[in-house]
Amino acid sequence: MKTVTRVLLALLAASLAFAAAAQDKVLREGQVTERALVDALAPAAAASAGEEPMRMRSFRPAVRPAAVAGATAATGAVAAGAQGGRASILVTFVTDSAELTGRAKSALDVLAGAMKSERLAGVRFTIEGHADPRGGDEHNMKLSTARAEAVRQYLITHDGLPAERLDAVGKGATELMNTSNVTAPENRRVTIVSKTG
Repeated sequence: MKTVTRVLLALLAASLAFAAAAQDKVLREGQVTERALVDALAPAAAASAGEEPMRMRSFRPAVRPAAVAGATAATGAVAAGAQGGRASILVTFVTDSAELTGRAKSALDVLAGAMKSERLAGVRFTIEGHADPRGGDEHNMKLSTARAEAVRQYLITHDGLPAERLDAVGKGATELMNTSNVTAPENRRVTIVSKTG
């Protein structure tokens, strides 16, 4: 009995470690796919309504986590909260500005396609801008807010998403993803969070 308990605990720990690793992944511009984003951003209730939960040996989650769904789509870059989904995208800007690069615009066009999908119709989103700690707290907060707003405005004006579905917020350097290398690109990211209700 003790061996079975240890095996089950090991499987549970492995699945939790897999989910944590998936949460720490940032989609780079060339990795952004509409399917991965839809899977990442679909609220938990919507994700479980039309899909069979993924089975992992004897562990069977009641709701298919978006992190697992994104990994199934061969990107592995996804995290889901209890209510909404979450996807981090490395969106590039001209240095020390909120001007989007051409590659960033291409990635955002894919994001817009996902947001317009049937599974995400009517879902509201928060666009979070993140920065690394260079430049000071006040500067980084202003820059991350401006970048989140630039993404919001691009999705509205270029891709035709309704303004009322999108909010923008700057996080500055308050939520570093890579604390061992604070200037790492993943600390300068945009995170899209779906909201329910």
